[in-house]
Amino acid sequence: MFTWFIASRLFRHSDDVKRVSKPAIRIATLGVAVGVAIMLLSTGIVLAFQSEIRNKVLGFGSHIQVINYDSQNAEQYKPIVFNPETLTLLDSVPGAKTVSPFCIKPGMLKTDNTFRGVMFKGVGERYDYSFFRKHLVEGEITAFPDTTATGRLMISQSLARQLSLQVGSDVYAYFFEDKVKARKFRVSAIFCTNLTDFDNKIVFTDVLTVQKILGFDTYQYSGTEIWLDDFSRLPEASSYIIDKVNKTQDDYGAYYASMTIFEMYPQIFAWLQLLDLDVWVILILMVCVAGVTMISGLLIIILERTNFIGVLKALGASNSRMRHIFLYFSFFIILRGMIYGNILAFALILIQQQWHLVHLDPTVYYVDAVPVTVDWFFFALINIVTLVICLLALVIPSYLISNIHPAKSIRFE
Repeated sequence: MFTWFIASRLFRHSDDVKRVSKPAIRIATLGVAVGVAIMLLSTGIVLAFQSEIRNKVLGFGSHIQVINYDSQNAEQYKPIVFNPETLTLLDSVPGAKTVSPFCIKPGMLKTDNTFRGVMFKGVGERYDYSFFRKHLVEGEITAFPDTTATGRLMISQSLARQLSLQVGSDVYAYFFEDKVKARKFRVSAIFCTNLTDFDNKIVFTDVLTVQKILGFDTYQYSGTEIWLDDFSRLPEASSYIIDKVNKTQDDYGAYYASMTIFEMYPQIFAWLQLLDLDVWVILILMVCVAGVTMISGLLIIILERTNFIGVLKALGASNSRMRHIFLYFSFFIILRGMIYGNILAFALILIQQQWHLVHLDPTVYYVDAVPVTVDWFFFALINIVTLVICLLALVIPSYLISNIHPAKSIRFE
């Protein structure tokens, strides 16, 4: 194609040291490269941060909880029956990976020097311990049995420091109802997730111990947690539970209800969604920067090539063809800038993933280093949209070529 051929020849000779437009081309290339790199990095960081916080919340909770309907507006969980038949029904939820009954009870951990109010969460053999094994600091995490009181306690590193505890330490727990109940526990594992609100609030022990403290009967629990094999299946699984389980009654007349992770922790997910707005602001600003630098670069190139434009027009080239030549020329510049930007972004992402050079305060950001990931779909979309918008922004400036007359421009120097 004639216009493509001419544009490619101009691009290959654009580094001629005699050209005034050489700095403009370099600035335009740099503007596109920096803009693309910042867009890719900001998107990768926000996506990774959202995923990291979401996974930590899921580690303490689950995708879906099935509880007593009266527990939704109560200060404490009400008992609800989960017998083998009910658990078998929940095992059939689409995408269900783990179905684990739990009991939860507020109490107090006390040592000789200090005390802390916490939530005791009793879990059993069905519970998914992989999240806490990943964040294990000291000790060993083994599954709590369903029918045996172990006296073992799994706590966070921050609580262990506040109470001066370590693995093997004994600590007394107190529970307040009509009368005070006391239990002695031994710390068996210490974990650290940096999710401060949860680390300082929840400790884990066997489900039988908490069940007895609550005074529940056999098969009565505070609820059951359901983890899915894919977060995207949450709407499908939630709809299935609503249709099959919700509003049915257990053996004691209590009604079942369900809550998704979004309903359990709305503040956290609302905060994570606000980060999307920050990304959009960055994307818009960077596209504008890339577009403006390309427009200024194109205008300089056109003015410098006035004599060239006049000659081609005198030889019969139409205004449309001349515009196409310079748009193709701009396309090459944008493409080169995008390649440089992608190389820079991927290099920085790889460095951060491998060595975690940029650190954060975990008490504020819940992570100790800037998380970053590569999402091929979003990265490809950013590149395509940037290319299209930059080219569209150059269409109107390219009409400046229509005002160049061959007779005058051939004499232009």
